[in-house]
Amino acid sequence: MLFLGARPALEPLLPVGSGRWLYAAQIGSVMLALAVLWGHYHELVERPVSIVRNSLVAVAVGLLVFILWINLDVPVLSLGQPDVQAPLDASGRLDWAWLIVRVFGAAVVVPVMEELFWRSFIMRWLASGDFRNVLPAAVGMRALLVSSLVFGLEHNLWFAGLLAGLAYGWLYGRIGNLWWPILAHATTNLILGAWVIATGSWQFW
Repeated sequence: MLFLGARPALEPLLPVGSGRWLYAAQIGSVMLALAVLWGHYHELVERPVSIVRNSLVAVAVGLLVFILWINLDVPVLSLGQPDVQAPLDASGRLDWAWLIVRVFGAAVVVPVMEELFWRSFIMRWLASGDFRNVLPAAVGMRALLVSSLVFGLEHNLWFAGLLAGLAYGWLYGRIGNLWWPILAHATTNLILGAWVIATGSWQFW
């Protein structure tokens, strides 16, 4: 959140085209925080069960969210249309170093961080202040809806974000292990990243 807030002020101070590397700094900071605090994330040391079946369900949910995401890009369901240019290097070609960092961050780092925050913490905290003792299956509809709405407002495509939050939250409650919404979220972001690069639809980033 610090990087998101500081980015508009920092980008004008950087050389043209280098502002996008603030994303790499953001991802690096999140990775460091996750590594330092990993022992406190008790849900992530729980062993997943029914791995094949739950993996298929999680990947299917992630794919469904991707399909919804790219088809809900309409003004009434978004918070404005971002003016995003193709990430080019000094020679005018796609900056593949940055693209690799961008996809890695979106598909590996972001799902872990966001599911820990939005589903494991915020959604359960809305159900009870003693959130650590709230079983995912016991989270009520109000907590699911409110956390999903705020999660959606974090994204330009707020309605698609709302549906994504509902899907990941439902998966968390149904299976009861945080690794499965992480996998679903990672699936969505990985496929979206590949699709953005293949089609040049940079506005989705």
